[in-house]
This record gives sequence, C-alpha cells and structure tokens, in this order.
Amino acid sequence: MMALLFAQRVILGKTQFEEVPNSLKLGVYKELVDSGVKFLAGDYQLPEETA
Repeated sequence: MMALLFAQRVILGKTQFEEVPNSLKLGVYKELVDSGVKFLAGDYQLPEETA
C-alpha cells in the first residue's frame, strides 16, 4: 500500500524516486513499470535476487 502511495507521488511530481525509502523502492519501481512510467525511476537497477 505504501509503495502505491509513493508511486503516485512520484508520478505526480510530489516526490523524486531517489527520495523514496530504500525499503519501498522495489515496490515503487514495480508500480511505475506497471503504470508505464518506468523512466521516472531514473537509473534504478533491480536487486540481483529479483532480476
């Protein structure tokens, strides 16, 4: 749920992806990909165990 909230904030420009807490970045990244705005995650790389 928090990942979705942060993803929406990133989409709306209220929060930069870099400001998302590390514990939520993977979930936020997945939400951004699902929303078709992967580019908002910048150069984020998936952790090796999930890639």
